[in-house]
Amino acid sequence: MNKESALVEIRSESAEQTFAVGLAIGRRAADGDVFALSGELGAGKTCFTGGLARGLGVGEEYAITSPTFTLLNEYPGRCRFFHFDVYRLNQTGELDDLGYDEYVSGKGVAAIEWAEKIADALPPETVWITMLYVHENERTIRISGPRDRVRTLVNDLKRED
Repeated sequence: MNKESALVEIRSESAEQTFAVGLAIGRRAADGDVFALSGELGAGKTCFTGGLARGLGVGEEYAITSPTFTLLNEYPGRCRFFHFDVYRLNQTGELDDLGYDEYVSGKGVAAIEWAEKIADALPPETVWITMLYVHENERTIRISGPRDRVRTLVNDLKRED
């Protein structure tokens, strides 16, 4: 990581805490934010994304589920929210069929599960959310990306819990 980047690690001991971290970050997210989510199956990517969506003002009437088979779900909120799951993609070129560039062009907030599969297609200002499995209920949430953006997103995070 260069001097323009930041890395913050947060410990989560439950799905509720992981959701709360996503909620707090979602409250600070803005048009143009792209969140690249990485972590093994069951690490909490979709749980975090649910919190992110609620923080963006996506209503409770919308169930936030991973779009594993549809690849993309779109939700209304304070900002339009685009939730990708690229697990089933075979190559980055398949993103063109989705109109991917339009979704990450700044007219909404995007969260991309399994983002490591399309790392070469992510904008340089992407914020990485890496979910690390520690124990059955414990995770380390690693947030990295452009220094100023990461600081803004995690500022006073503990007060949001």
